[in-house]
Amino acid sequence: MILRRAAKAIVLGVWLLITVFPLYWIVITSLKPKSEIFSMPLRYWPAEVTFEHYAELFSFADFDLYLLNSLLVALVSAAVVTVIGVLGGYVLARFDFPGRGALMLAFLVTQMIPLFIALGPLYLLMSDLGLLNRLAGLMVVYIAMLVPFCTIIMRGFHERVPVALEEAAQVDGASRLQAMVRVILPVMLPGVAATFIFAFVQVWNELFLAITFIDSEDAKTVPVAMNSFITQYDIDWGSMAAATVVSVVPTLVLFAAIRRYIVEGLTAGAVKG
Repeated sequence: MILRRAAKAIVLGVWLLITVFPLYWIVITSLKPKSEIFSMPLRYWPAEVTFEHYAELFSFADFDLYLLNSLLVALVSAAVVTVIGVLGGYVLARFDFPGRGALMLAFLVTQMIPLFIALGPLYLLMSDLGLLNRLAGLMVVYIAMLVPFCTIIMRGFHERVPVALEEAAQVDGASRLQAMVRVILPVMLPGVAATFIFAFVQVWNELFLAITFIDSEDAKTVPVAMNSFITQYDIDWGSMAAATVVSVVPTLVLFAAIRRYIVEGLTAGAVKG
């Protein structure tokens, strides 16, 4: 028993080290002077701690604007996707109508299609609608991309809520919408939080669509801005590491704010009661 626990502790410790070390390396790279980033032998702690890379981000690169753009796009897109997913999932879980199975299959099939296949027509559509280089255009694309999967997720959470709860509320005089908002949603908060987190992270980290549809400095998001640190002849590793550290903060804050819902929401439905 002791040997088993010791082996488990060693394995978990090694796994933790492998997981944490890249994050640690990014942080110390952001604190190293440019002369130390490529120094040999490798320094696992900078001889001189500097914040010059962070200063460059906000003094020359307008990184605060890029952060605000990403926050706006991610929060609005995740909120809209979650609302649509809650309503759509409720319909799929509670109503039996012709074509429901085909609709769910279509939702799943859309997740299997590589995004670049639709990039050409999507770019032309965005251009015709005047949505290129606009944050609103990015929001529309992200919402359309995430709604099918998030609707399927929310359908699973709706199915876990007993219909009797909703029927009891309706007997007491509540409408179907009131029953869903006042009775079902409080029970489903972990699922709603998990869906919102999933949508937020997907939008926050997305680069492929953003770099395709955004070219204006005023509309750049964080991934697009970080991509600009890669030039034809050089990569500004110091600024990229600093930008990575800064870009992780909003996600950590969001996870910390709703952490009590995350584990329950992500594991709900794994075992059907």
